Amino acid sequence: MVDKLLMQEEIDALLSLKQDAAGTSGGEHDESSAPGTLSDKEVDALGEIGNISMGSAATSLSEILNQKVAITSPQVRVGLVGELFTSLVDPYILIVVRYTEGLQGCCLLLIKTSDMAVVCDIMMGGNGQNPPAQLGELELSAGAEAMNQMMGAAATAMANVFNRKVLVAPPEVTIISQDERSGPAGLGLEQPVGIVTFQLTIGDLVDSEFLLVKGIETVKEEVALLWQAVTPEVQTAPEPEPEVRGEHGEHGEHGEHDERQAPSPPAEAAGYEFPVAAAAFERPALPDGVDQAKLDLILDIPLKVTVVLGRAKRPIKDILSLSPGNIVELATLADEPVEVLVNGTLVARGEVVVVNENFGVQITNIITPQERLQHLGSKS
Repeated sequence: MVDKLLMQEEIDALLSLKQDAAGTSGGEHDESSAPGTLSDKEVDALGEIGNISMGSAATSLSEILNQKVAITSPQVRVGLVGELFTSLVDPYILIVVRYTEGLQGCCLLLIKTSDMAVVCDIMMGGNGQNPPAQLGELELSAGAEAMNQMMGAAATAMANVFNRKVLVAPPEVTIISQDERSGPAGLGLEQPVGIVTFQLTIGDLVDSEFLLVKGIETVKEEVALLWQAVTPEVQTAPEPEPEVRGEHGEHGEHGEHDERQAPSPPAEAAGYEFPVAAAAFERPALPDGVDQAKLDLILDIPLKVTVVLGRAKRPIKDILSLSPGNIVELATLADEPVEVLVNGTLVARGEVVVVNENFGVQITNIITPQERLQHLGSKS
């Protein structure tokens, strides 16, 4: 699965949900929706969850197809499985994705067969302009791999939002013909589901829509996890410690303050903030215009850090002749600083050190934006 960064509009949407949830917890709690239905807030939350997860899925599909992919404009409604399948006009491909960890149930993707044919053609080496008229087992296997990558990225995005691991099984891909309009195994025709309709574009090849379908119980579970993740825990006031007095009241025998009396709590205790070591927890000052609350939402997103010890250019014949024990000389001196890259971007230089029998890198120089541009220019 692929870890992805949240977009600014996604962060703003989460903050909006956070404010709504905070208002609900403050005494304006809505009546919970009846079984088989979704409240207005649950509908909105489902749309935001779909927007975030499908945004990451679009990025993953774009990388696979080498095409610009956009999945936008979610529209949410509640319906029955049977009514949904009988309302389909065009031939559709059904993708069933079952959750194996982190969530219960499954989700369904309904993509038009003509759109899937374009994806399959590109996956098999074509340009998508001459998709196959019929999708055979080979084409469906190629499409299933693309869907597997998409839903893996979507599960990772949800895991980042929910602060818990979310895993999915390999998708089950089947063709829904005009004569077969039954729901998948595990979903009854009379079962209510949440239906999210997205607009899908793939370069200049596809401009269509597809459906994301989830059971009501799965939706409610996701919404509960979302509100739990974006709503701060309500702090309760600590019980005051009993005052310790001397044997003769507040003061000792000679009218002086008893040394056994408990010390007064620090002034910060009135706001339930207790002093800590500033050196261990001090944060650097943020630049103007940076919202700390929004920054906190993305601080736990992992980044790929790479250390480049050196580089070398060799003909292909030399590479093919390499075997264990061969030495490849690098165009770098032994004491020259190594490069530290984050997500492929040079950010610092340092030197190799050994800490507790493990290799590490000690940062000696942070690359400025001007130096980074010069580095990009020298590479080109």
